[in-house]
Amino acid sequence: MSKVALVTGSSRGIGKSIIIELAKKKVDVVINYYHHQEEAYALEKYVKDNFNVKTLVVKCDVSKEDEVEKMFSDIIDTFGGLDILVNNAAVCRDSLIQDKAIRDFKRILDVNLIGTFLCSKYASNIMLEKKSGKIINIASTNALDTYYPESCDYDASKAGVISLTHNFAKYLAPYINVNCVCPGWVKTDMNKELTFEQINEEKKKILLKRFADVEDISSVVVFLASSKANYINDAIIRVDGGKND
Repeated sequence: MSKVALVTGSSRGIGKSIIIELAKKKVDVVINYYHHQEEAYALEKYVKDNFNVKTLVVKCDVSKEDEVEKMFSDIIDTFGGLDILVNNAAVCRDSLIQDKAIRDFKRILDVNLIGTFLCSKYASNIMLEKKSGKIINIASTNALDTYYPESCDYDASKAGVISLTHNFAKYLAPYINVNCVCPGWVKTDMNKELTFEQINEEKKKILLKRFADVEDISSVVVFLASSKANYINDAIIRVDGGKND
């Protein structure tokens, strides 16, 4: 029987790449989106056409419990269970600290942190029934030691994701593996506003002298979701090309 994976925020970017890499491994996939419906269904078509796995597309704001509850109900109705959760959905709204609106700050915490909590809560309820499962959270090196004052709300939310990782790993042991991947700079739409000069300045801080491709991140996530990572738990894994201090 095929395994089933939910990847939140998976219509594009890192989430899209994770969906594709999981489908290559013959994992049935749940594509979650909130804003990008066209991209989500285009991804579903691509996966169906190329990998012969079952799919489900679900619109859900992961910060709202009623929508999260409905999403997991749909997953159970369609697949009968869930084996892998990747908490990838995230938003970022950079601005000077003096200019940050509380409503924007709260929205970032709601999606990035509360969303991770809610999805982990509902997924683990399903996984505990058969005493197995994998939860992989996507945080950021911004949560560790590459702080940007313009992103203080994003940084704080991702630090919270690391804390959730530790707590869920402890709570769900020994049945469910909970790990966290912390990407550095990645070539995604989230960073498309960077100038050429900013990109070059950031590359100087990276030992490998480049931003990550989405596949550099998704390959680590898919490994953690596999049986080859059964003895990895409560790990915080940097995928940032190495810091050039």
